[in-house]
Amino acid sequence: MKGEAGSVPHNEKQKQVNASTSPTKLEGHIWGSMRRTAFILGSGLLLLVALWNSVTWHLQRFWGASGYFWQAQWERLLSTFEGKEWLLYVLGATQGPVLLFWTVSGLLLVVDTTGKPHFISRYRIQVGKNDPVDPVKLRQSIHVVLCNQFVISFPMMVWLYPILKLRGDPCRRELPTFHWFLLELAVFTLTEEVLFYYAHRLLHHPKLYKKIHKKHHEWTAPIGVISLYAHPIEHVVSNMLPAMVGPIVMGSHLSSITIWFSLVLIVTIISHCGYHLPFLPSPEFHDYHHLKFNQCYGVLGVLDHLHGTDTVFKQTKAYERHMILLGFTPLSESIPDPPKKTD
Repeated sequence: MKGEAGSVPHNEKQKQVNASTSPTKLEGHIWGSMRRTAFILGSGLLLLVALWNSVTWHLQRFWGASGYFWQAQWERLLSTFEGKEWLLYVLGATQGPVLLFWTVSGLLLVVDTTGKPHFISRYRIQVGKNDPVDPVKLRQSIHVVLCNQFVISFPMMVWLYPILKLRGDPCRRELPTFHWFLLELAVFTLTEEVLFYYAHRLLHHPKLYKKIHKKHHEWTAPIGVISLYAHPIEHVVSNMLPAMVGPIVMGSHLSSITIWFSLVLIVTIISHCGYHLPFLPSPEFHDYHHLKFNQCYGVLGVLDHLHGTDTVFKQTKAYERHMILLGFTPLSESIPDPPKKTD
């Protein structure tokens, strides 16, 4: 018949489709992702080893010089709380990080609610959003954050104390060495990355998202304080447990736990703050997740690379801006979004 000479029969087309989705090709895609991830991790490890001696030498000198001072202060605290070490643990593991959270979030809230000082507001990622923030929505979110901190986080940290005692007294007399703390920090970070990524992706399942995770995504343009604005179940599964498992595994000292939880809160505030500020970690990755929902689930981005959940993000200007800003010109100006198409 006319026009059929160069056409491909239907069964041939079906064979081509089957071949393109064959197990061999799927397996090749998986192995390719694993090889790329291994290359990234291997390169990072080699770089870490190359810098290890130089960096640790300088830090060890500082640690050694100040170590006697901190050990003396710690022993003074132990003598003050003698017989009430559990109270020292509660104050150190909960109230210290909470105070830090509200100090940093409070400073950012000034910018969020007033737009001043301008030299900070000009670094806003989603220009025109939260300018200023909705006060009613903000008050409701702060109420939820406070409930999560004092009704959920506080009891969980108290419950953590007897578990840590099984692994080693968190209030033991000797502070951890510098190298041991670095090892702990590496284990904490990797453990949180794995647990948070998969818990977060699970919460994006349609049934769980609608009932649980949608609350956090009410803020498509996030601000720092809403980093802990979440459904109670999400706060336990996605916020608390990934950060708690590492110290349990390592049987950590209270000093390590306090520093770790403080770092976790600082990082999550920066990730949600909505400003790409100079000399701080880039929040573009997680800000894009709030904007588009189905990309960038992790913290470090390694598992997103492995599972291909950052492919769309990598095609955007936000990805080009995903770096530490080493100058004072906002990246939204030096790497602007393409102009919106008009009909």
